[in-house]
Parts: sequence; C-alpha cells; structure tokens
Amino acid sequence: MVHAMAVRLFADKAHEQFHVAHYSLQRDHVHLIVEAQDKGVLSSGIRSVVIAFAKRLAKMVGRRRGKVWADRYHAHVLRTPREARHALAYVLHNAKKHGVADPRASFVDPFSSAPTFDGWSDWARGPPVARRAASPRTWLLGVGWRRGGPLATTDAPKIQRGR
Repeated sequence: MVHAMAVRLFADKAHEQFHVAHYSLQRDHVHLIVEAQDKGVLSSGIRSVVIAFAKRLAKMVGRRRGKVWADRYHAHVLRTPREARHALAYVLHNAKKHGVADPRASFVDPFSSAPTFDGWSDWARGPPVARRAASPRTWLLGVGWRRGGPLATTDAPKIQRGR
C-alpha cells in the first residue's frame, strides 16, 4: 500500500528538471537516487516529495498530526561512473543491509526500483513491468555506471558492524 503510493508520488512529482531515478523503501527510511538540474531544483524537488509523502501517508493511516520524516536528507552529487555504480548497488541492495534478505542470496527487493532495473547480470525479468521510477536521463546513470560492470542480484552493500 505505501509502496504503491510512493511510486505514484514519484511519478506525480517528476518533471523535466527533477525526478527519482531509483529508490529503496525501508521500514523506517527511504533511499533515493534523483536527477536534478541544480541544487535549487534538488532542494525544492525533495521538499515537494517529502511534503506530499507525509500528506498522503497521513491520509492513508487517518492521522492529521505527527512527524513522518525524522530529519533532513543527505545529498551527495555523483560525479564518476564508479560512484554511480556504488550508489546504485547501495540503494538497490539496501534491504540486504537491513536484514530483509540474506546478503549472499540472489534477491531483488520488491520495495525498490530493482525489479525494473535493466542492469542486472544474473536476473532476467519476466514479462515487461512498468518502470517504478523515471528512466535516467543523464549519461552517468543511464550508461556511464556500466563501465564498472553490471550489478548482480547476489551483490550486497558493505554492512558496517557496531552501528
């Protein structure tokens, strides 16, 4: 229910200068890879997504008050194909980091854009599925990240111990 709402929201908030290219919804946080024209567009786009998400979630659960987002977002500009590949691996495999699946298992997180990601080396999608996020428009997220090789469903982000 929340996942479908988030996918619709990402589509509703997408425009020429801002869109969510990849995402991962976790129990208590969200990871997004967005493409934005500049810092100002990024800031207003994220603010728009956060406000709309909070309003839609409140309506779903019948609440009028209460904080949905604990803190601000952390932005990191991806500048190289290697950074983009690492970011994709981190976001698309974030469920493994949080114990939703065995880190060594072949797993495609249904609560992320992973099922519609076309860069898996070891997973053939079944029948065509509508993209859950906007298609990347930049060279870096569309093609450049592939210089480091395709991602595998058996990959996992590094899990930091003691946190």
